[in-house]
Amino acid sequence: MRLYNTHTGEKLRSVFWAEGEFIPDALQDINKVMRDHRTNKIADIDPQLLLLVDMLNDKLGNDNKELHIISGYRSPESNAKLHANSNGVAKRSMHMDGKAIDIRLPGKDLKMLHRAAMSLKGGGVGYYPDSQFVHMDTGRVRYW
Repeated sequence: MRLYNTHTGEKLRSVFWAEGEFIPDALQDINKVMRDHRTNKIADIDPQLLLLVDMLNDKLGNDNKELHIISGYRSPESNAKLHANSNGVAKRSMHMDGKAIDIRLPGKDLKMLHRAAMSLKGGGVGYYPDSQFVHMDTGRVRYW
């Protein structure tokens, strides 16, 4: 998996799953890159979310490009501030549980990314064309 955090500029290339098991050191590295850039707080990212993102990469044939992270983990403090300033931020966002990610893939049409994410039927998928990202989470299957 190749990740780029658009807020911190950090890049990560990692194998987080091998021989049927998650790799703890790789998960820690991913947790750090997906931390709340506003508070610098790190939380465990749901491994199922990582598998879902990996399936999306496979579906798109994206082996060589970095997936841009707009938002990964979000602390309750950050989420409350964002929620107060935007009706597009859920009060009880799954980002606070490490179960959601907002992404874009440069060079890929955002609508195509959205359709590919929905086709996985792995959780919630939101489409935010004005902000240029797709939201994915490991909650119940739903689309907006």
